[in-house]
Amino acid sequence: MTSDSLDLKHRHGDDNDGTRTTRVRLLFFGAAREAAGCDEAPLAVGAPATAASVFTATLNAFPALRRFGRSLLIAVNEEYATPEMPVGDGDEIALFPPVSGGSSAGGEALTTSPEQASDFFELTADALDVGEIARRVVPPRCGATVTLDGYVREFTRGRERTLYLVYEAYAPMALSELRRLGRHAHELFDIQHIGIVHRLGRLEIGETSVIISVSAPHRRATFAACEWAIKELKRTVPVWKKEYFEGGEVWSEGEGAPENSGPEQV
Repeated sequence: MTSDSLDLKHRHGDDNDGTRTTRVRLLFFGAAREAAGCDEAPLAVGAPATAASVFTATLNAFPALRRFGRSLLIAVNEEYATPEMPVGDGDEIALFPPVSGGSSAGGEALTTSPEQASDFFELTADALDVGEIARRVVPPRCGATVTLDGYVREFTRGRERTLYLVYEAYAPMALSELRRLGRHAHELFDIQHIGIVHRLGRLEIGETSVIISVSAPHRRATFAACEWAIKELKRTVPVWKKEYFEGGEVWSEGEGAPENSGPEQV
């Protein structure tokens, strides 16, 4: 066999026995990372590969992930995956629990309008200044800005006193989902501007974890858009929190899975 034919087999993902394979990079987040015992891992599956076949192969390679049942989600190259989505050599596959619960994840193409030029969507490890973020953009056509200040509370769901929280994110996909959320907000509500900043890392009681700021010509649209935005964020944006309380620690996992993204489809 010539060196050229060997190189061709390598580039097409052929094994020595002639079997075609697809090699991907697995990423694990939140409680799924702890169950898998690693942040990332290589995986080879039979070609042609789909999100469904990669998902099955991952569960076989990391059986501890089976404890998530129907709730584990999969993303291919930073997009929520449908079972039939093609997967190619070198693709990035992320597996994680639901971010907060919900029934669908957006991936629709949305255009950008001139009104969105001042929007901002950010992740940061720094402390958040609510006043600075809320007043970062004051559109001259607007008469109201509504700002949501989400912060860490001391007691959750009847558990013992919370000590602190740790937030983590699948950052590239989280930013992409935040931008999608913003574009969608402009389609649904008569607003001029929306900005969202989410903090990551360790947060103490009372510290701000997320700020949503919405401006509009009339206040009714700002309230409605802000309420919708926090629900959508908790539903689709891949950010997770781990709660450390006096009696132990627990990941805050969602109640459901985005459509076409869970093992019941794959």
